[in-house]
Amino acid sequence: MPGAQEFGAELTDFRRRVDELRAARALPSQERLSLLDAALFELQHMVDVLWPRYEELVAATRTTGGGRGDRQEQQLLRALFQRMPVAAVLLDRESVVRRMNFAATQLFHTRAGYATGRPLAASLRRDGQAALRSQVAAVARGEGDRSLTVRLSQPTADGEVRVTLAALRPPGEPHPAVLAAFQPGVTGHPAEAGAAPGVWYPESRPDLAEVTRHAELLDLVDDMTTALLKVALDGGGPEAVLVRAAEVLHGRFADWVIADLAPETASGVPRRVVALGPWDAADDRTASLAKQDPASCPVVVDALSDGVCALRVSPPDADAFGRDATGAPVLVREEVTSLLCIPLRASATDPVRGALTLFRTGGRGAFGMAEAGVADRISRHLALAMPRTTAPAPAAEA
Repeated sequence: MPGAQEFGAELTDFRRRVDELRAARALPSQERLSLLDAALFELQHMVDVLWPRYEELVAATRTTGGGRGDRQEQQLLRALFQRMPVAAVLLDRESVVRRMNFAATQLFHTRAGYATGRPLAASLRRDGQAALRSQVAAVARGEGDRSLTVRLSQPTADGEVRVTLAALRPPGEPHPAVLAAFQPGVTGHPAEAGAAPGVWYPESRPDLAEVTRHAELLDLVDDMTTALLKVALDGGGPEAVLVRAAEVLHGRFADWVIADLAPETASGVPRRVVALGPWDAADDRTASLAKQDPASCPVVVDALSDGVCALRVSPPDADAFGRDATGAPVLVREEVTSLLCIPLRASATDPVRGALTLFRTGGRGAFGMAEAGVADRISRHLALAMPRTTAPAPAAEA
């Protein structure tokens, strides 16, 4: 039985997952059925696990001891993890990536450093995200290993992967972790010379959808670079750079594109430069976001003050982008299914020049990790293209 602190964390996680399931009501009706099992699973977990644990916790407490692993053996395990031919990802109880091996970076088309600290569900289609989060949470609670089939937002040759989840207890850590092993839907190829049967080997034929999407992203980066060079030749200021960039991304990469400038001084305030919405959006909806105070948007504040990048699918926090003039949460009003907010800075050591926020709404696919990586590169290009304001030189003494 967990202690009071751990039980409180489990109860908080349970409430957050229930909020995510409630937010999923905005999905199209044909996609809601896949969430029914996840909802029933969470209800069963409350009845069979949380409530009995609460009653036990009232009566007694339990102390736990941690072991100390051998350092050399830990190094050996790290090397084995990285070199495994199976795509493996180490997750925390909230399905956030803690570590990803080389095979997994190839499967998800991302870098291990970029994926770390970001939710793995962002790489899945919406119909499997809630199910994966619920199953990962169950494994982390010690309810047994399990497996399920999910679809990647950027599919493999057959579009499906089988993920097997197993609980781990890292030495010296209070909470368990979850090891997720991914195997594409094809369970095995004809055995090659000396190959073990049942092992999946990637096909040499490229996936047409993947190649097409990759080409589209390359075209987007090329068009963005061309647009920024033209702005530089015309001598435009930071506002002109953000407006031109928003026009390139609008509709093509995101339904909503919103750009904000960071304060120029410590006592200054952020300023919204541009807000472009769907072509069928009413003028008052676009105008309300254009006039919104960026300081009332938590994700924008985090990006401007701390340089935090946010990638959220079916955002559980309805107030993450503030509220409109009527008091309605912007994410709920616009039925946002995927959010990406990126700070604009040339490098990790440079100051943040602004923030770029992208929404996808309706039935459009969520932002994947590969798309977030492209947006991250574009943000660096924008920061480099934005002219620096320099303080006037002091007047010369007579």
